[in-house]
Amino acid sequence: MERSGNAPRVEVAAAEHAALDVRSIRTAWWQRIVDEPVTYELTRFAVLRSLAFVYFFAFLSLALQLGPLLGSKGLLPIASYLTDLRAQAGSSVIWHLPSIFWLGASDRVLQIAAWTGVVLSLAAFAGVTNAVVQAVLWLLYSSFVHTGQIFFGYGWEFQLLETGLIAAFLCPLRSIRPLPETTAPKIIFWLLRWVIFRVMLGSALIKLRGDPCWRDFTCLDYHFETQPNPNPIAWGLHHAPHAVHVLGVAFNYLAELVAPWFAFGTRKWRHPAGLLMIALQGTLIVSGNLSFLNWLTIVPALACFDDSAYARLLPARIRSRALDRLARLPTSRLQSRSAKLFALLVAVLSVAPIANLASCDQRMNATFDPLAIVNTYGAFGSVDRERYELILEGARDGGPDARWIELDLPCMPGNPRRPPCIVSPYHYRLDWQMWFVGNGVARGERIEDEPWLVHFLWQLLEGEPTAKRLLARDPFPGEAPRWIRAWLWRYRFSSSRAGGDWWTRERVALVVPPQSLESEGLRDYVREHLWADAPANE
Repeated sequence: MERSGNAPRVEVAAAEHAALDVRSIRTAWWQRIVDEPVTYELTRFAVLRSLAFVYFFAFLSLALQLGPLLGSKGLLPIASYLTDLRAQAGSSVIWHLPSIFWLGASDRVLQIAAWTGVVLSLAAFAGVTNAVVQAVLWLLYSSFVHTGQIFFGYGWEFQLLETGLIAAFLCPLRSIRPLPETTAPKIIFWLLRWVIFRVMLGSALIKLRGDPCWRDFTCLDYHFETQPNPNPIAWGLHHAPHAVHVLGVAFNYLAELVAPWFAFGTRKWRHPAGLLMIALQGTLIVSGNLSFLNWLTIVPALACFDDSAYARLLPARIRSRALDRLARLPTSRLQSRSAKLFALLVAVLSVAPIANLASCDQRMNATFDPLAIVNTYGAFGSVDRERYELILEGARDGGPDARWIELDLPCMPGNPRRPPCIVSPYHYRLDWQMWFVGNGVARGERIEDEPWLVHFLWQLLEGEPTAKRLLARDPFPGEAPRWIRAWLWRYRFSSSRAGGDWWTRERVALVVPPQSLESEGLRDYVREHLWADAPANE
């Protein structure tokens, strides 16, 4: 069969059409993102220094509270906890609760681990950029998170572990220079964006699925007053007009529900998205004491910016030369391959967190693997309408004429005239737990279901020095109160500061009637829990 005369023209047209299709694929939005000519060396510098800042306060607050909370004379000793777990579940429990403290959990070992974390975090902040340093920081903190029990039961603990492990793949194995001689693997910055995406979107979804006040834009009418540890600025924000609170909720949705999706775009979209998410964390830092949570959340958000953004902070005369030098850095084959393998692991482990985000029964903060490599996050899925505090009181003598003195904690509302604290990013762990207890008791929960709190009361009656270190001040220096009781109070921000009071309060109920070392119910409870300072059987 003869070919028609116009066949060559048809073939040329088809070839041109195919070439057009290839070009359109290559210029598709996802291809433009992948091929975007950007470097991340200054980004790496910013991420690692910011992470070191968070690590420092995480380890410092741990080191200073370690003995009273988790030491051999602490409220929940790590050594006893691990011994009991091994006795109940056998050696296999080690794989489900990985920690170096299975090898030993003496007070000396715990203190060395905590202060080593402080020193290494300072080194990292000073500019030491090394994978081993980052891995040791992650290993030490991971060991505390998995054995710290209720005092490490916060979502940001797992968030720090996930971010810290990713950061280890940003660093070279042998160099310690602030700006390494090899380029940072780009895929690691995608993993950091994956973290900030899940943190922000998870927080937004848990709000929409949770408390109706987020849907009717009234949650901020209560939040500033009822958050765990308000600061002085929270007083003013609480009394701001309702319209300000509505705008605050709207901005929250913009930063948590909309901005995260643009973290994966080109710099045209990534940079504004990063600014929005960081701005939200900044407002939360200013308006409360949420431990190091918001400081930590800023760390993966910094990965939304490439060197073109950070270079603007450099003097104009060296900016172009610096960017040109960073663009010509060689790639480390070992680091690149390791990063890709780790990214593949993250992809596999992300299935469960994605399913959780999509679920109507979304869990707010949860981990799905023993090492907490990929987790799910959320914050303030519900907001309390009223603030309740459990206030402990001690007395030297019992009876109707006893003089009861309040046992204040460092950052917990007590005396209405005492100003709210400013401690972020430091974390007073006992204060946070007492906030949960006050709200729980108001809902009908029992003190007996909080063994650490009963242990705290017992130790205060014994005059245990480590327990007294958890108080804002010791009202019984050199001795112990003979009696302790606990009242539930309802707290509200005062309507005016004219009288000098930050709070107004009213008693609700006597939750723990006066107890002494001779109280049989208390003695029996302490014996049942087999604490080292339990009274001997009589």
